[in-house]
Amino acid sequence: MQERFHNLFPQSLIFKNTSNIRPKIVLFNSRSPMTENSLSKSAILMAAIVAIVLVAWEINLRSNGIHIAYDDGPPLWADKRAMVYEPSDKAVVFIGSSRIKYDLDIPTWENMTSCHAIQLAVEGSSPRPALEDLANDSDFKGRLIVDVTEGLFFTDDESSTQKNVKYFHDRTPAQRASFQLNRVLESGLVFLDKDNFSLNAQLDALEIPSREDVFMMPIFPLDFGRVSFDRQNRMTDRFVADTNIQNRMKDIWYFFHRFDKEGPAMPDSALTAIFQKVKDATDKIKAHGGEVLFVRTPATNYPGETRFPREKYWDGLLAFTQCPGIHYADYPGMNHLVCPEMSHLTPKDAVTFTKQFIEILEKEKGWKFSDRHF
Repeated sequence: MQERFHNLFPQSLIFKNTSNIRPKIVLFNSRSPMTENSLSKSAILMAAIVAIVLVAWEINLRSNGIHIAYDDGPPLWADKRAMVYEPSDKAVVFIGSSRIKYDLDIPTWENMTSCHAIQLAVEGSSPRPALEDLANDSDFKGRLIVDVTEGLFFTDDESSTQKNVKYFHDRTPAQRASFQLNRVLESGLVFLDKDNFSLNAQLDALEIPSREDVFMMPIFPLDFGRVSFDRQNRMTDRFVADTNIQNRMKDIWYFFHRFDKEGPAMPDSALTAIFQKVKDATDKIKAHGGEVLFVRTPATNYPGETRFPREKYWDGLLAFTQCPGIHYADYPGMNHLVCPEMSHLTPKDAVTFTKQFIEILEKEKGWKFSDRHF
């Protein structure tokens, strides 16, 4: 049997005295030329792949007619907020909600008035926190135009504007430097549009249907508004031409209106309290040497506006604050303008509105602009 065992296995593996064997240890140098060369090649390959993917993505976006847009978050708002100390004859500050961001064409305004338009309006938010912030800033002595969208102005939906105001007062030198770097990058790359092309934005764009205990908010079409560095919003040519996209936006406005109409009417006491806060703010600005004017921008059959009768809200606001105002419905040069999705003007009509607005400011409200150009 022992012979059979020996025949099955080599002699070197059995019954061998290993007491004199010394193990040999081979050490591999992780920094050997071969390893470093492999890592370098891998890094270069990975960088090349990433670069190719990003370039291809950028080319694809541009070939689909998508142009540069900026992240309209607190850093960009704060950058404009810092400009409000310019001389009153050289700048006008605008606050409000989204309508004034679409309806005021900044290049037209600045070309005709030689006056810098500082856009501080915030979409979907009441401008009252911005108004109070400027009122509490004794260094602000300029001219202020306040856009009034009743469904936002007379509510407590102020979170976005409050967030911007807080960011402006708390921003650090590092955040300012980061903003300047981002500005350079965003000015050259379409895919850096965080609101539309970040991972979260792309996942949101899947528009998964709502289900039990999960509620999905509607997604705004990309073509509805592209934001420039001066914070003006513009509809794309595709949006202006495509009624299907316009109807999608109308459906979104109706969606939000369903929530608004379920709420109770505002008590007179609450409305008076808002009037008083606004008056306190406008009085402070006037005391500092500034001016305040309210404007009601166009809308076309926008749902829910009947909840805010003009006599009670718009007229009441002007009477209580003793501030001048311009309501689009009072002027033939404005009241014929049609909002394609019921709430905002096209870029072409924004130019018309801006020209009419400047004319009314000069001829009726007595505003003067230096170096006026026609």
